[in-house]
Amino acid sequence: MTRLWAGLAVIALVAGGVAWQGTKAVVPSGCSAANMLGKGKQSKSPSGVLIEEVKAGSGASPTETDVALLNYRGSLADGTEFDAGQQAPFPVTRVIKGFSEALMMMQRGGSYHICIPSDLGYGAQSPTPKIPANAILIFDIDLLDFQSEAAVQAMQQQMQQQQGGPAGAVPGQPEIR
Repeated sequence: MTRLWAGLAVIALVAGGVAWQGTKAVVPSGCSAANMLGKGKQSKSPSGVLIEEVKAGSGASPTETDVALLNYRGSLADGTEFDAGQQAPFPVTRVIKGFSEALMMMQRGGSYHICIPSDLGYGAQSPTPKIPANAILIFDIDLLDFQSEAAVQAMQQQMQQQQGGPAGAVPGQPEIR
């Protein structure tokens, strides 16, 4: 009887190990074609951000000294939305590395689907419970426009002067420093 139970224990351990290996193989560890829509031209940044052009833009791309104006939707690989915005300003270098890299590969007026591997996103340091540690991030982005940070600051100062307000950020607008 002891041999029978020992044999069953060994079989259970082997089956559990095989199941764990199978599950490990299916859990995504980075971006892949499965994270993309498959409808547009795809490219990859040097560090591994996948970018799919859904609608072509034109002209120059934002640089490190620009502020991009975006419509965007951020989701996890399973489709769970964690953030979205309309006409949201983003300083190109003050976002996660993968988002910054992708922005500098886009053109004004274009629409993009991007996949950011966890090491180029938040990694193990999630900023919110909505985003698990080491999560792959998926974004749908419309690059509406972009301007230099200096031009944005000048516009903010002009608006403040017209409104007669104190120095600082315009209410409802992020402060660009």
